[in-house]
Amino acid sequence: MSAKAISEQTGKEFLYKYICTSAAVQNRFRYATVAAETDWGRLTQEHPWLLTERLVVKPDQLIKRRGKLGLVGINLDLQGAQEWLKARLNKETTVGKAKGVLKNFLIEPFVPHTQEEEFYVCVYATREGDYVLFHHEGGVEVGDVDAKAQRLMVAVDEKLSEEQVTEQLLTHVPDGKKEVLANFIVGLFNLYEDLYFTYLEINPLVVTQNGVYILDMAAKIDATADYICKAKWGDVEFPPPFGREAYPEEAYIADLDAKSGASLKLTLLNPRGRIWTMVAGGGASVVYSDTICDLGGVDELANYGEYSGAPSEQQTYDYAKTILSLMTREKHLQGKVLIIGGSIANFTNVAATFKGIVRAIKDNQGPLKEHEVTIFVRRGGPNYQEGLRVMGEVGKTTGIPIHVFGTETHMTAIVGMALGHRPIPNQPPMDAHTANFLLNASNSAKTPATTRTASFSEPRTSNDVSPAKKSKAGLPAEGQASSGCCGAKATTLFRKHTKAIVWGMQTRAVQGMLDFDYVCSRDEPSVAAMVYPFTGDHKQKFYWGHKEILIPVYKNMTDAMKKHPEVDVLISFASLRSAFDSTVEAMQYPQIHTIAIIAEGIPEAQTRRMIKMADEKGVTIIGPATVGGIKPGCFKIGNTGGMLDNILASKLYRPGSVAYVSRSGGMSNELNNIISRTTDGVYEGVAIGGDRYPGSTFMDHVLRYQDTPGIKMIVVLGEIGGTEEYKICQGISEGRITKPVVCWCIGTCATMFASEVQFGHAGACANQASETAVAKNQALRDAGAYVPKSFDELGDVIRTVYEELVANGTIVPAEEVPPPTVPMDYSWARELGLIRKPASFMTSICDERGQELIYAGMPITEVFKEEMGLGGVLGLLWFQRRLPRYACQFIEMCLMVTADHGPAVSGAHNTIVCARAGKDLISSLTSGLLTIGDRFGGALDAAAKQFSKAFDSGMLPMEFVNKMKKDGKLIMGIGHRVKSINNPDMRVQILKDFVKQHFPATQLLDYALDVEKITTSKKPNLILNVDGFIGVAFVDLLRTCGGFTRDEADEFVDIGALNGIFVLGRSMGFIGHYLDQKRLKQGLYRHPWDDISYVLPEHMSM
Repeated sequence: MSAKAISEQTGKEFLYKYICTSAAVQNRFRYATVAAETDWGRLTQEHPWLLTERLVVKPDQLIKRRGKLGLVGINLDLQGAQEWLKARLNKETTVGKAKGVLKNFLIEPFVPHTQEEEFYVCVYATREGDYVLFHHEGGVEVGDVDAKAQRLMVAVDEKLSEEQVTEQLLTHVPDGKKEVLANFIVGLFNLYEDLYFTYLEINPLVVTQNGVYILDMAAKIDATADYICKAKWGDVEFPPPFGREAYPEEAYIADLDAKSGASLKLTLLNPRGRIWTMVAGGGASVVYSDTICDLGGVDELANYGEYSGAPSEQQTYDYAKTILSLMTREKHLQGKVLIIGGSIANFTNVAATFKGIVRAIKDNQGPLKEHEVTIFVRRGGPNYQEGLRVMGEVGKTTGIPIHVFGTETHMTAIVGMALGHRPIPNQPPMDAHTANFLLNASNSAKTPATTRTASFSEPRTSNDVSPAKKSKAGLPAEGQASSGCCGAKATTLFRKHTKAIVWGMQTRAVQGMLDFDYVCSRDEPSVAAMVYPFTGDHKQKFYWGHKEILIPVYKNMTDAMKKHPEVDVLISFASLRSAFDSTVEAMQYPQIHTIAIIAEGIPEAQTRRMIKMADEKGVTIIGPATVGGIKPGCFKIGNTGGMLDNILASKLYRPGSVAYVSRSGGMSNELNNIISRTTDGVYEGVAIGGDRYPGSTFMDHVLRYQDTPGIKMIVVLGEIGGTEEYKICQGISEGRITKPVVCWCIGTCATMFASEVQFGHAGACANQASETAVAKNQALRDAGAYVPKSFDELGDVIRTVYEELVANGTIVPAEEVPPPTVPMDYSWARELGLIRKPASFMTSICDERGQELIYAGMPITEVFKEEMGLGGVLGLLWFQRRLPRYACQFIEMCLMVTADHGPAVSGAHNTIVCARAGKDLISSLTSGLLTIGDRFGGALDAAAKQFSKAFDSGMLPMEFVNKMKKDGKLIMGIGHRVKSINNPDMRVQILKDFVKQHFPATQLLDYALDVEKITTSKKPNLILNVDGFIGVAFVDLLRTCGGFTRDEADEFVDIGALNGIFVLGRSMGFIGHYLDQKRLKQGLYRHPWDDISYVLPEHMSM
């Protein structure tokens, strides 16, 4: 959501900090906030003016008309202010229909003034620009400002001047105050624009001889502009509407939402209510709330919320866990119901999101049964059959009553079941499985002819059609402009040969478009190219039916446009931060006529600038915050219509006779379903997007549909907020729209709530009575549109109107033709569990696929929580065991003592030479590691094997030494070039002390030490070196720690695990030598001649 109310204190802080005006703004930053926990002594220290000045006290909780409600204390001293607060602080009060507790108050200096010095000023945003309202009489009795005030509209991208303000707004202001007011209003407007306000009202604004005083202020800012304004805004707190508490669970979900690419919303309406919802989709969530309220459940509705945008399993688990926790805190005499609903998803994997919900249900099954919770589920979309199956299974295994329904059931039917208004079917009808849609029902592989008519209805001349009303003369022909804007916009946006460029590396969406093209029997793919600035030019592989094709990807838009002049549509998957710039760039190319902007959360000021530019250039924008649109048989935008199974189920591969326009992307797919079940199908459908200012409006598309011969009836799914639906009323009344229009505005529940609720879409909020869904539905009904009594009846009304058109011959349904088959992608078939194949790799030590990295079955958070250290991690990854603490410490000690042994050894020498030759770290490290073997560092495994074999075979140490000498073999792990029995290696001594103290037994080590006694008696440097010690001690560790069988311990020695200790440890030293050489800036190394003995063969003559 975008426009959010801020507290008066926050608004004034912004104004005092950032307003740029020559008018003397008085009392800057002179305000104090008071709550129940306020320390008055400290408050007066921070604000000493509280002790000396007369004061004004008022609640700062988004309460309108505080003066009229007696909620402003005026002209008080500090004691009087405290007494005034004592009677009101933490007391419940009623404002309109809302009951709430007064918790936060604002104290400011009292400003003595006359009524003549009070003024009213307000700036607010509309689609075309920003209105500045001014009235020369401000204060409590200002009355109907809309009727009284002077108003001035500042168009998008235009500036406000003092001359305009003086001439158009200040006509009734005394001359002596005009200059100050004009300068202040211009400064206020610039502040409003710079800080992305959407609403800013000051009443009264007091102007005296001393300067300007802001007495009362109300404001909203565009929360989506946070990434632009963060430096100036700081961390803004958005208070809840009066009458609704701010719950920590709401803040928790808001935090999840902020950290996620998905959308997660939660508003608690009545925590003691028995009806709880967990709905997927911004539009669907409103429809479910409407239906609950229509069926009398408004007082028991506990929450409003939605999850959408393909949240991960963990995100849906956290969301579901929060709701289940809230609903099982207090029991209800009638038990409770949870409605897990949603429309038909376009791209969200329903089964994947349901996994998170199922996990939350399992984790909370005890409380759910104790509170007698019944769950009703209805969902559609990618892999929904598997999701519903899993949800049904969890009901059986936990004993919780869970009733599961798919797309065969009307979206809101489960609400009537949950509230006892309709029976629950024992065996609900189930649609065919996803995979079945991929085979022709007729068992014929024949591709239908491409010569289909423009409409699924049989082609008829205009004389054959009997419209409901006679259309007025002079209507534009198909393909020409449908409105008189600066640039002519096309009536037909998409045709059979339309080509598009996709901005963004959205391979799944592109493949979905190509599959749609193929089943529509298009000659060529609709995607000509992709633009992705973060890679170089290349080609991306996709499927066209059964064969693979390559689609070019360009780094910049200029190259893409130049090489594909046939493209006239841009589908932008740019992020909310880059969508504005990429859209503005696209509009510089005259070939582009239509742009779809998918991103949600673009600041409204940027959207309005895009709309203005598009109107000037004759470009149609669909979005922002949309899934796009679809024209069956011709073209689809991105993920619209969902996956191929839904395309085929809703018959979107060929045109029908019904066109629709909606705000919601999810609800547009639900309309595809409803229309396909009640009529001959969809001709075209567009989701204009949920933002307050969509790029194109309901009326833009309704007029296109009116002027398209193949469309026989129009369906509009409107929404609370805005006034666009009234233009449809006007169009019907004036005879501009003559085709039957079925319309329903969602959000009828809003008028039943005690406090304001911001629904899932940014534009779904009524700012005045005319913007409510109830008012708009009535106006449409009065104008002659077909308006059902509720969303539940929408399908029935569509069916009735369609059957009338068939009966009077306006629509003649055509014979069904099966679409060509499209193979299912391997990855999706595997996800559905339809196929299996042997894996190319197997792993048993690590799993990164879930929300948390797992080492040998242990989550990474547990590894840190239990302070396992590097030795513990190595135990998990190398040995798949949780080793004892002493074993982990021993591993870490081994890594420490083997980390380095100076620059002279072969591995370090190689690393240094390589580093000095200018090679990178990886190359230098590798050159050092390649020297490790039996003669340098790699003796751990060999020593372990030799000593183990001798010990296990029962050889005495002397027999072992003699045998090795007889065989002419070196004893691995014995001997050192520098150290000796008289100059012991302290590394070995440190390890020996630790092992003797902590290991349960050291049989092999003792055996090796006995061998050392024999070898050192012959030569003092034939000691048990560090490699040999680690090798034999590790064998003792594996055999005696209790975590391994004898065979497992021997296997780890055989497969080379012990050499890994030296490789890992010494890598630290090699990297140190590399960094040291780079830091010392050592040049290329060349070995000196005098250190080389040149031994060449003497010259031999013939």
